[in-house]
Amino acid sequence: MLWAARASGFFSAAMLMVVLSPSLQSFPPAEAIRSSQFDSHVRFPGQIAGGARGLPFRRAPSFRNAADCGNGTGNVCDPSLVHIAITLDEGYLRGSVAAVHSVVQHAVCPESVFFHFLVSDPSLGDLVRAVFPQLRFKVYYFDPARVRGLISSSVRQALEEPLNYARNYLADLLEPCVRRVIYLDSDLVLVDDVAKLWRTDLGGRTVGAPEYCHANFTKYFTSRFWSEERFAGTFADRRPCYFNTGVMVLDLARWRDAGYTRRIERWMEIQKSPPGRIYELGSLPPFLLVFAGHVAPIEHRWNQHGLGGDNIHGSCRDLHPGPVSLLHWSGSGKPWARLGAGRPCPLDALWAPFDLYGPAALEPSR
Repeated sequence: MLWAARASGFFSAAMLMVVLSPSLQSFPPAEAIRSSQFDSHVRFPGQIAGGARGLPFRRAPSFRNAADCGNGTGNVCDPSLVHIAITLDEGYLRGSVAAVHSVVQHAVCPESVFFHFLVSDPSLGDLVRAVFPQLRFKVYYFDPARVRGLISSSVRQALEEPLNYARNYLADLLEPCVRRVIYLDSDLVLVDDVAKLWRTDLGGRTVGAPEYCHANFTKYFTSRFWSEERFAGTFADRRPCYFNTGVMVLDLARWRDAGYTRRIERWMEIQKSPPGRIYELGSLPPFLLVFAGHVAPIEHRWNQHGLGGDNIHGSCRDLHPGPVSLLHWSGSGKPWARLGAGRPCPLDALWAPFDLYGPAALEPSR
């Protein structure tokens, strides 16, 4: 039956390529984005991200706003900007670059998108500037020591990396004038205009995300959690649903006023204290504990998640039913790794058009 599952996956990928072909095979209208030479490469010959050498990436095509977008001031406090936060690290750098590329490729107003890159190695900002010369962005250093003592062991080592917890501190790291931000994981691509997601009405809530109320919510917490009323009672007055923290719209003004960073840290402290853990799976459960049941629901099209196989090695997943605006390879299997190994899953073909990694490289132009 394995061959049938594989065939079904390839068929699904082919059908989606047909449906999304205007997004994946061409740029938005010419007035919104204009392609430049695509055979230019950049590489940093020195040491990057603690030992990586010779990271070759093609320079992204140039882009500009549509005529009715306006250009604004470009300052981070410009109220016309769409703000996106994403992490940059060596292991996921290829994914992060592809994610940024997919955003600017599909944005009607790409010059009105401002990226906030969270890093533990500030030199990665130089790579972003070389690959995306027109991009509006700022790099924020996240000190791993800030959270290292709060991290618990998880099912995958990647989930234990300190930078995976930087999303908890966006309200502290970003400028006070940034009152809203979209947080995106590094293992996803957009096939729609991010401004549509930005305009989500949060209805007075702090977090907006696609919710999955059919999922088994209890599995994210241990038997100790559910057996002690002081913990289980956390959800007594709520209808909690699972949501994936890889795609969120955050009201940072409300976050700061309510002190949610400290609330998340408090649950992490309880997790680390005797007599034992109260949850599984790294950075997700503290978010569920603080926000589940109080999330502004967003259409599922904005997080077609689980394409990485949900931590099952070698598992290829199909798409969920419904329209698609964002494809998310959450789980252990990443498209760049499977493509590089010559063992891609069918849906990895939908990530490949945004990949700017290349084997040949030239020094950055001056």
